Amino acid sequence: MSIVVIGLNHRTTPVDLLGKVMISDAALPKALHALSVRDDIREAVIVSTCNRTEVYAIAERFHGAYTDIRDFICETSGVAPEEISAHLYSQHDDDAIVHLFEVAAGLDSAVLGETEVLGQVRHAWDVAMNEGSSRSALNLLFRYALEVGKRARTETGISKSTASVSHAAVEMAEEILGSLTGKSVLVVGAGEMGEGVATALSRAGVATMTVVNRTESRGEALAEKVGARVCSFDSLESELASADVVLACTGAGTCVIDFDLVSRTRTDSSRPVLIVDIALPRDVEPTVATIANVTLRDLDHLSQWAQRGIEQRASEIDQVRNIISDEVERFTLDQAQRQAAPLVAQLREVIEGVRVSEIERFTGRLTDLTPEQREVVESITRGIVNKMLHTPSVRLREAAGTPQGERLSAAVRDLFSLD
Repeated sequence: MSIVVIGLNHRTTPVDLLGKVMISDAALPKALHALSVRDDIREAVIVSTCNRTEVYAIAERFHGAYTDIRDFICETSGVAPEEISAHLYSQHDDDAIVHLFEVAAGLDSAVLGETEVLGQVRHAWDVAMNEGSSRSALNLLFRYALEVGKRARTETGISKSTASVSHAAVEMAEEILGSLTGKSVLVVGAGEMGEGVATALSRAGVATMTVVNRTESRGEALAEKVGARVCSFDSLESELASADVVLACTGAGTCVIDFDLVSRTRTDSSRPVLIVDIALPRDVEPTVATIANVTLRDLDHLSQWAQRGIEQRASEIDQVRNIISDEVERFTLDQAQRQAAPLVAQLREVIEGVRVSEIERFTGRLTDLTPEQREVVESITRGIVNKMLHTPSVRLREAAGTPQGERLSAAVRDLFSLD
C-alpha cells in the first residue's frame, strides 16, 4: 500500500479549470463516499480550495488508484479526461508526504505562508474522519501535517507579511492604485474570504466600504463588525456604478458580475474602476476587462504579484523546509513503528496461547493449590512470557522501516509460523 496525492492546483492549472473541478463543502461528504468505494482506494481525504483540488489516499495499487482518482475528478466535475490530463500531477509515498506538509506550511499557496490553508486542511480532514474515509493511516499523516503547519508559523517568519489571500488582494489593490485612502470600496460576498477582505480594508483608510451579500443577515453582521454599509444583492448594479474599487469573493459558483452588468454602470467611462476577483469559480466574467477604464485582476494576477514575496522570503522557506524534513523523518519512524505493532501483538498472542495451553495441560496436578498459590503460578508464567518477549518487541519496533527490520520481521514470521 502507498500514500498518494493526485490533483490540480494554481501552479499547474488555469483558474477556469480549477473552478470546474472544485468541490464545495456541501458536496464533500457525497464525494468522499463516491471515492471510497473505488477498488484501489483504502482511505481518502479531499482538499478542495480556491488554489487546489487534491485527493490524498491510501492506495492498494498506485496505477489503479491514479485511474480511480482521475476518473472520480472527471465524473464529479463533468470535465473530460483529456482536458485535465496535462494539468494533473501525482506523487506517492515520501514525495506525497512532503507535498502535504508543504501545503499545510503555506509553501504551496499562491500567497507564500498564507494562514487560511491550515484551517482548510484541518476542515478537509475533519470531514473525512466524520465520513469514515480517513482512518488510522491518513489520520496519522494529517495529524503530522497540522503540526508542520503550526511549527512553520511559530518558528519562522513565513507568515509575518501577507497572511492570507484576502489580505493579499487588498495589498495588491493598494499597490495598483497607489493608495486606497479616500476610495469608495464595494465588497461582494460576506463569507470567510469577504470577512478577510473587509478586515484588511478597514485598516487601509478607505472613504466608504459597502458590503453586498445574497444572505442579508450575514452581510449585516460583517458590515457591523467592520463599520461598513450594507446593501441588498438587488442593489449590486447601483453600488457598482459608484465604486472606485470592487473586491468580489462570493461562493456563488457562477459569475455574478458579467459584461452587461458592468457596461450598464459605465455612464461615465472616464471614471476608472478596479475590480479584483478572488472567487473560485470566478465571480466576474473575464470579458469585463475589455470595458474602457475597467481594470480586472483575478487569482492568476494575485499569484504573479505574490511571487515577489517568495523571492523576498527565501531564507524563511529554507527554515520551513528544514522543519518539513524533520517532521517527515518523525512521521516515517512513527508509521514504521505502528506497522511493527501488529506483528508484535501477533507474536505475543501466540506465546500467550502456549502459556495458557500449558497451564491447562497441568491443571490436574495443580488441584491442591490454593487460589492464592494458583495466582502465583499465573503471575510467574506471565512474567516469564513478558521478559522473553520484551527484547524482541523492542528490536522489532526500533528496526521497523529499515532493511534490518524487514529481515527481523521475516525471521519472526518464519520461526513462529505467523501469517
